[in-house]
Amino acid sequence: MYQFVYHKPTTVAEAATLLANNADARVLAGGQSLIAAMKLRLSQPSDLVDISGIADLRGIEVDATAVTIGAMTRHAEVAHSADVKKAIPALALLAHGIGDRMVRNMGTIGGSIAHDDPAADYPAAVLGLVATINTTKRKIAGDGFFKGMYETALEPGEIIASVSFPIPKRAAYVKFQNPASRYALVGVFVADTARGPRVAVTGAAGSVFRATAMEDALKARFDPASVANITVPAEGLNSDLHASAEYRAHLITVMAKRAVAAAIG
Repeated sequence: MYQFVYHKPTTVAEAATLLANNADARVLAGGQSLIAAMKLRLSQPSDLVDISGIADLRGIEVDATAVTIGAMTRHAEVAHSADVKKAIPALALLAHGIGDRMVRNMGTIGGSIAHDDPAADYPAAVLGLVATINTTKRKIAGDGFFKGMYETALEPGEIIASVSFPIPKRAAYVKFQNPASRYALVGVFVADTARGPRVAVTGAAGSVFRATAMEDALKARFDPASVANITVPAEGLNSDLHASAEYRAHLITVMAKRAVAAAIG
């Protein structure tokens, strides 16, 4: 790990100022991804701006149309929230399946989304539920937030404040996970939303993406059979020691079928 300067602001404004004054600074949320990268010397920030002490960035609010979760809310808090379980059960189950207990009690929703790991779970919920990312500068539609591997629409110095998930008619998330890390080799979030069916895939490519052919099929009939014969091309999908691109393509269809079945109940 390289040397860095540690800061712990108590307000969003203070954090934003620190980031603006230090071009190579990084935001530290739960640290479950950044600290590991720093230990491996894959990341070399000059400063760490620890936002864990900013109370305004934590909490869960639910109204008749949406669930809004503060960026510093831990995965475990989402998983165990009675309000989230009632409004969007699939989101609570997704949070419960992230990593292990330590990761769920340290990792945050804002950190996960900002990091945009190719196999992270929350990005699938963002696309699947047509979520909006609220930052210190603006509101960003989920469809335009994830740009590629570890790349998002966030600008330098911009901090995620909260994420708003519209409440769907029904939804489910199913993943085929790495047995050690519990990262998704392939995860599929399916939702029947006010804008129509959504199918978001994580773990299969460099970044989360929508399976639009499956969405079109579900518009006609929201049933597992509608996606059973739809295959996502293997070209461009991840291929590594855990699974080939062809196997991941196969898993997308399998997980999509299971997710639709789970959403129907």
